Amino acid sequence: MKELINIIVQKTGISQENAQKAVQVTLGFLKTKLPAPLAGQLDSFLSAGTSSGVNPVAVGAKA
Repeated sequence: MKELINIIVQKTGISQENAQKAVQVTLGFLKTKLPAPLAGQLDSFLSAGTSSGVNPVAVGAKA
């Protein structure tokens, strides 16, 4: 998740603290909208970072 926060800071220029809040709010929203099995995997997916071979920031990203 730190990688995602750092990318948000770099691309937007907001503070580390505000980027972290933005990620937490977004995760909370996604967890309420996704089916339970997927919602439960969000935290582990983001904490895995690139060690899983998948960059969570690049998945579906167009920025």
